[in-house]
Amino acid sequence: MTRRLLLAAAILISNAVGLLLATLILDGFSVGPLSLLIVVVIFTVIQVIADPLITKISEKNLPALKGGVALVVIFFGLIITSLIVSGFQIGGIANLLAATLLVWLGSLIATILIPIFVFKELQAPTKTK
Repeated sequence: MTRRLLLAAAILISNAVGLLLATLILDGFSVGPLSLLIVVVIFTVIQVIADPLITKISEKNLPALKGGVALVVIFFGLIITSLIVSGFQIGGIANLLAATLLVWLGSLIATILIPIFVFKELQAPTKTK
């Protein structure tokens, strides 16, 4: 598989892990079993589109937001995805805020572990002397 396909698969898996983590921990936050794939794909597409836009806006207008871009992208990604997919329920503002952190944390951990255990080709090449 090419590196781009592996990277796309890793991003989808990472987002799935984050969404499943929020589903397991938060009451009222739910993804229907048949909707999971659709939710993950739509959520990932929204992230891929929104991340560069929010990064550019934050660099230009709100430099303090730069460190939290991932959280802002996940927050808006969850809202937009819940509006698009009927099998995806957030369950209120408290769940939205908690889910933002849980999806970010789950995705972060998965993003670190996937290249180590699943797609070894994504590991950064080590420099040899």
